[in-house]
Amino acid sequence: MMSQMPQQAAPAKCPSCAEPLESGDLFCGACGYDLSAVPAEPQDHPTLTMGASGVAWPPPEPAGSGPPSAPHLPTDLPGTDSGGKPLPGSPPHGSPVSPASGVRFDRPPEPDDDYALQAPDPRVAASATEAAESAENTESAETTELPKVCVACLAGRVDGDGYCENCGHAQPRERDHMEQEVGPVAAVSDRGLRHHRNEDAFTVGRTALPDGTPAVLAVVCDGVSSATRPDEASLAASRAASEALLAALPQGTHPQQAMHEAIVIASQAVNALAEEPPAAREHSPHQNAPACTIVASIVTPGLLVVGWVGDSRAYWVPVDRGAPPARLTEDDSWAAQMVAAGLMSEAEAYADERAHAITGWLGADAYELEPHTASFKPDRPGVVVVCTDGLWNYAESAEEMSEVVPADAAVRPLHAARVLVGHALDGGGHDNVTVALLPFPAPPQGAGSA
Repeated sequence: MMSQMPQQAAPAKCPSCAEPLESGDLFCGACGYDLSAVPAEPQDHPTLTMGASGVAWPPPEPAGSGPPSAPHLPTDLPGTDSGGKPLPGSPPHGSPVSPASGVRFDRPPEPDDDYALQAPDPRVAASATEAAESAENTESAETTELPKVCVACLAGRVDGDGYCENCGHAQPRERDHMEQEVGPVAAVSDRGLRHHRNEDAFTVGRTALPDGTPAVLAVVCDGVSSATRPDEASLAASRAASEALLAALPQGTHPQQAMHEAIVIASQAVNALAEEPPAAREHSPHQNAPACTIVASIVTPGLLVVGWVGDSRAYWVPVDRGAPPARLTEDDSWAAQMVAAGLMSEAEAYADERAHAITGWLGADAYELEPHTASFKPDRPGVVVVCTDGLWNYAESAEEMSEVVPADAAVRPLHAARVLVGHALDGGGHDNVTVALLPFPAPPQGAGSA
């Protein structure tokens, strides 16, 4: 059956002068308005959903069934701590979580984004057109830099601060959402839904030991917001640590020793940011020095090494979810300090408003640099989750983290990292969110655990 165009009915009043009309009029008798130009009313009203019910990508993982496995301590895995102390346990507290529903790309509007779009500035459009024509007619067209155009109004020029001169809309920053996959290791970082910038940073890489054994690594850093330039601190630390590890491992340095040295080098890189000219300090004498936390992991076929300073964490999640997961790091935080000193229970300490105040960080004003490192030899395949508190605040215990890590994370780490970031955004996205996943392969037959 052929579809038919709907018949257009004449409006009751003239759209131009609002004079009453009669059925069949083709022109307004008062002003002469051409009524045939009145468009027909659309038959449907498509809506692009931008709220909490927006399209989720990638699709959600199937929900797990059955009760969570029994609590498991990292000391149940064969491992050693650089300080010679028992490795930390996994706190039993935490809020209930639901399976991750995937990454959402919708965000609530920024506080200053609620501008009414103005008409395009003809001078901006004309200058952009002239620049484009000039580029096409010269041999150096590839070196001609056109002015950036606003992503909101598509007409205004973007100023040096990243705002549209026409409509005032803030433009997306490069670090708002980052993804990287290097071999079997992957990481994703997102600004979150509440912060105006992303102060997290990460690096991932792979190399080989002198005997040809493959090794992968990930470094995740979280800038301390109360310090100045926290985004620069996290970026400098992650890059310095990664470069140090990629240089030391092929030379035969033991991975745990390489981790310790890499954290020291990362600290030096952050300290260097505080070495400003005296004139710069005069303008902001009360600002703290740039600072950040750090957590990193190295994975080889027979060894798992973690290192950290601050409250960013590493978790162990086995492929066989019947086996217990584990938290591999202990926070440098007020709550952890109270529990370790026996002054408060875990429930009391983590309920306190001071719980997440960190007691260790990288920066020129840190009390004392104490890199923590630990090594493990798991007896089964799994995945190491390295993340900032922007994620683990929504999956705090090892059991909760295991529930939200996709079952195929070891073979699809980038997809799994996206799902975990989506879990944090679905939970509220109150902080920057960064997570890296490092699959741990099945141990060689007969290797056993040490």
